[in-house]
Amino acid sequence: MDGVSYPLAENNNGNHLHGGIQGFHAVVWDVTDKNDNTVEFTRISPDMEEGYPGNLKVKVQYTLTDANELVMRYSAETDAPTVVNLTHHSFFNLKGEGEGDILDHVLQINADYFTPVDAGSIPLGEIRPVVDTPYDFNSPKAIGARIEVEDAQLQIGKGYDINYVLNDTPLTNEGLVFAAKVTSPSTGRVMEVFTNEPGIQLYTGNYLDGTAIGKSGRPYLFRGAICLETQHFPDSPNKKDFPSTVLRPGQTYGSSCIYKFSTLP
Repeated sequence: MDGVSYPLAENNNGNHLHGGIQGFHAVVWDVTDKNDNTVEFTRISPDMEEGYPGNLKVKVQYTLTDANELVMRYSAETDAPTVVNLTHHSFFNLKGEGEGDILDHVLQINADYFTPVDAGSIPLGEIRPVVDTPYDFNSPKAIGARIEVEDAQLQIGKGYDINYVLNDTPLTNEGLVFAAKVTSPSTGRVMEVFTNEPGIQLYTGNYLDGTAIGKSGRPYLFRGAICLETQHFPDSPNKKDFPSTVLRPGQTYGSSCIYKFSTLP
C-alpha cells in the first residue's frame, strides 16, 4: 500500500482468505440501532488488526422488508489507506435445511464474463467470456446440468466457485443491478439478488462434507447449499485491471445487497 508492504496471514494454502485467521465473521459486534425490522451492527477494527493498516469504522445494517427482502447495507471509514471488500456468506437451500443438494435448483446470473483462477483458486487477472462455457447462466439452467463436465476451472473448485463480472443493467429503482436468480422447482421458492457491487461469487458448497451440523441438527452435505456473495473481485489489490478495493481517509466505503424471496405463480 503506497510502497509499504503489510504481511497478512497465510490461512488458505499460502493465501489470505476471509480477512484472516479471525475475520469480521469471528468477532463480536456492537448493536447500535434496532427496531422491529432492522438491526445495525458496528465495530472498529483497530490499526493492524490481522495486518491491515488503519482504524476502520465499519457498519452493517440488516433490514427485513414487507416485500420479503433481506436488505444489507455496509459502510466503512478509515484513518489510513487500507483495502476493504465486505460480503455476505450465507448458504441457501430453497428446498429447506438438510433437504438434499441444490443441483436441481435453476440459476440465472446476469454476467457475460467471469474471472478464471489458477490452481490455488486465485484469479489470473483475466476477464473471460462465459459464452460456450459451463459458466454461462445468462439464461436459467439447472446448477447440476454441467457441474461434472470436463472443465479445468470446475475441477479446480470441485464445482462452481468463481467470481462473475456483473453486467451494468438492468437497474432497480434503488439503483442496484439485478445480479442473480435461483429457483427451486420442487418447492416453487425463488430468491433474487440485487447489488451495487461489480461482482458476485458463485459457490455450490463443494467443500461441505457433513461434518458441520446445522441449527436443526442436520448435517450440511456436499453441494447441499449455494452461496451468492456480492463483492469486488477476489485478489483485487494485486490485479491492477480489477476495480479497486482501496479506501483512503475522507472516503466512505458503501456496499448494498438485497436477497428478495418469492414463490412461483
